[in-house]
Amino acid sequence: MKVAQPNRVTRTYTQDLVADPARIFPLLCPVREADWIEGWNPLLVLSETGLAEPDCVFLTTAIPHNAIWYITRHEAEAGRVEMLKITPGVTACKLQIQLRPRAGGSLAEITYSHTSLGPEGDAFIESFTEEHYRQFMRDWESRINHYLSTGKLLRAAQA
Repeated sequence: MKVAQPNRVTRTYTQDLVADPARIFPLLCPVREADWIEGWNPLLVLSETGLAEPDCVFLTTAIPHNAIWYITRHEAEAGRVEMLKITPGVTACKLQIQLRPRAGGSLAEITYSHTSLGPEGDAFIESFTEEHYRQFMRDWESRINHYLSTGKLLRAAQA
């Protein structure tokens, strides 16, 4: 048995969103994300309802192996969702999203915690800098806000 200290990075960012949590929460779903994320196309979604729910499992394209996502918490009334993303041989990731109302919209606190599973994961952890994460979160924020404001997908040429 090998027991080792994890090589892990955790990043948190708070987005300022233009709608209330009840309107945003359904969009935090492997199916509904295609409405507002250009190119989002899970390979498979395993769900009793066809949407995000506790124990929903979905697969997305990743290198060197497809990523497996598992929704561990899905609490619409609390505005909270949590999922695990495993990219075999690369990382195990916990994603937590907490929505909170604010005047005229919502705040979304989004935390990714990546743990390396080997050399490829170590390289990923090193590249997952605060600046990289901030850019990723700002892009996500602009895309979901565009969708919430217009009902349309923000295309790369528009971004």
